[in-house]
Amino acid sequence: MEDHNTANLSEPASPANSVASAEIAAEFAALSVEEKEQRRAEWSQELARVEEEINTLRTVLASKTRHASDLKRKLGITVWKEVTDDMNQGLKNLKESTVYQRTESVLKSTGEKTASVFGSITSGISSKLSQMKNSESMRSIEASVGSAYENVKTKVTSRSGSVSSFPDALDENNTSSGLNSPTDSLTK
Repeated sequence: MEDHNTANLSEPASPANSVASAEIAAEFAALSVEEKEQRRAEWSQELARVEEEINTLRTVLASKTRHASDLKRKLGITVWKEVTDDMNQGLKNLKESTVYQRTESVLKSTGEKTASVFGSITSGISSKLSQMKNSESMRSIEASVGSAYENVKTKVTSRSGSVSSFPDALDENNTSSGLNSPTDSLTK
């Protein structure tokens, strides 16, 4: 029975506690049976006093909490306002923290570098497109397409002097050759 009680006295939560507990257990084991009973009775009385004080403090705390709630209600302070104030204070504390400021600085710097990179890419592409547009081969293609368009346009207007657009020339060409366009059959 004594070994069981001695085991309960030691709480090996940390190395320091286990050393202290071992010392207390050793001292307790060295006591006589009457001294052990006397110590247990003292500790039981002290435990009862401490628990009574705890209950008294809980009662006082509950009373103070109710009184504070009544005062807040009278002042118009709601739970929502308290939560909002706590959130605002928390955000203020966060913004003032060095970690937030460093993170904000890093994000700003990263954003600037990203914008710079995209700006460089965009200007590079614009430069290349400008070089392509001004290149000899692009001018040759433009000239070829332009002359082909002019050739088609002059051939269409030379057949019929009254035709002014390419679609009109196609319609006139189809009707003169006896072909009906798909739109003609829908309108008839």
